[in-house]
Amino acid sequence: MIRLGIDVGGTNTDGVLLNADNQVLASAKHPTTADIFTGMEKTIEALVEEARINVQEIQVATLGTTHCTNAIVERKGLNKVGIIRLCLPSGTTVPPLIGWPEDLVEELQVTTVLVHGGYEYNGEPISALQYDELEQAVQQFRGQVDSIAISGVFSPVLNEQEKEVATFLEKELPSIPLSLSSEIGSIGIIERENATILNAALMQTIQHVTSGFQQALEEQGIEARIYLGQNDGTLMTHEFAQKYPIFTIACGPTNSIRGAAHLSQEPNAIVVDIGGTTTDIGVLSNSFPRQTSLAVEVGGVRTNYRMPDIYSIGLGGGTRVHLQDGSWKIGPDSVGHQLTEKAIVFGGQELTATDVAIGAGMMTIDGTDSDQLASYPFDNIYPDLVEMVEKAIDRMKTSAEALPVVLVGGGASLMPKDLQGASQVIRPAHAGVANAIGAALGDISGTVERIYPLDNQSHQEAIEEAKAEAIQTAIEAGANPDQVDIIQLEDFPLAYLPGNAILVRVKAAGPLKL
Repeated sequence: MIRLGIDVGGTNTDGVLLNADNQVLASAKHPTTADIFTGMEKTIEALVEEARINVQEIQVATLGTTHCTNAIVERKGLNKVGIIRLCLPSGTTVPPLIGWPEDLVEELQVTTVLVHGGYEYNGEPISALQYDELEQAVQQFRGQVDSIAISGVFSPVLNEQEKEVATFLEKELPSIPLSLSSEIGSIGIIERENATILNAALMQTIQHVTSGFQQALEEQGIEARIYLGQNDGTLMTHEFAQKYPIFTIACGPTNSIRGAAHLSQEPNAIVVDIGGTTTDIGVLSNSFPRQTSLAVEVGGVRTNYRMPDIYSIGLGGGTRVHLQDGSWKIGPDSVGHQLTEKAIVFGGQELTATDVAIGAGMMTIDGTDSDQLASYPFDNIYPDLVEMVEKAIDRMKTSAEALPVVLVGGGASLMPKDLQGASQVIRPAHAGVANAIGAALGDISGTVERIYPLDNQSHQEAIEEAKAEAIQTAIEAGANPDQVDIIQLEDFPLAYLPGNAILVRVKAAGPLKL
């Protein structure tokens, strides 16, 4: 079995072919094109040509994509969203979309409905659903919205009402996709509702992405099962991705972290992914990306669904270096995919981070001309460039202990062999396509984060229930039922809630079911 992995970045579209032992058969890079799909086609074409394989051997094709992130950031191609919040008679003080950027709200053309429902922290209903209100909501939504976001107060504790509303809407509006907050975010109605609305807004985008990827594969005669990268370092089937497109956000850096773990064989390390425009720093914990425990902003919207703990800085191979007020300033603007046209060593007029590294004698690129660099003080500029990365590494640590640092990405060779705070600096083979390798490698996962009241069940029963649900979610996402394991389990007593209650976080993962 051969796996194809594609990762579409802002500068380059990277691709890789892996054999059954996860060894690299071929790798390729192509500048990301304006229409995205041409870049994918060219990358796949180059991979097939280099590997000289029969395309029928490619059984799995995986895609890491920034499309959903870009759609939110650029406010393009988003669905018109209907919002139902189950909260009356309370829960009206803070309305939906509070704190959202105005241009994003305008793009979504939202229709908002508040109805009776929701739960207390212990699963007691605030009020019962009222079907006349739901019927009114249907009339408001019909012909006005492309997708619907359903959020209930404390639905991560008990989601029966959200499911009941979904069942009703599926009968009344069968062609409109639904997003349930209990399946996406954790405790905190505002942030969870925000994540659910964004998920609903991305339904057309993800459909466009997967159909385009399918088309690119078909043009090469590849009939493979399609998977998309998730932002926890695992994969999901493209059918699962149609329901939860928000889980693709930030999967690019996550793929690089997973690829770095495979290439370096370091299960616990700092990963520095240097691209053409930015450097993303993440942490490997037991070979998977460390998840953030904080609320995360996506396109200016505060959310609380699972996200990798990533710190990004404006430094990449194409980062511009300016002389400003007598001192040299690095970035954050970049020439991006125009590096080979605009950098001085390629005959252009822009001083970039690549020029600086070459001028300082730290890297070489065949076919470049360094004669034009003689007039620049690289002994002063290059240490500042390195210090930016060292400070970012230090920020991601949880202790002063030196850790292995794995350098990946197309700009990995910008850095020296030693970095402050690193026990060793590893620059593995194929580091330039670590993101595509991470996309191709992934297992399938299922995650549960929920509050369990302990009034009517024991602590162990709550844990077992959460584990069973995580395993079932992984199986539904495409994992082999016989090989799913629990890879993360945490539980926290919630002292601020009356009575006994615990917050349980569980992640299960297993290989693809083929």
